[in-house]
Amino acid sequence: MNVQSPENQHPQANDSRRRNDGVDHLILRELNPHVVIDHVEAGQADQATLTIMTFGSVREFCPKCQQGSLKLVLRQASVRMAHLFCAECESCFDAQYADGEPALTI
Repeated sequence: MNVQSPENQHPQANDSRRRNDGVDHLILRELNPHVVIDHVEAGQADQATLTIMTFGSVREFCPKCQQGSLKLVLRQASVRMAHLFCAECESCFDAQYADGEPALTI
């Protein structure tokens, strides 16, 4: 799986959309990668490469490996839902605020 981060895209912070209720952290829940991403089947692995674009890093670190900085992955052709991705351990996470509200929805 190739994970690409577009270098020419610089997302601008939109302060009006950010939550400012005193909660500084997200609650992360690990997702099954096979549910989130369409994977290349074993017999086709030599013929096809799965390319997924990331859209920047978030401040949270991977709760599984404690090493990797998580990357935001939005819905794309082979991505079924927006999630946070750790390139170190190849784990996927959903994020929500402390009140249970989803953090990765528009």
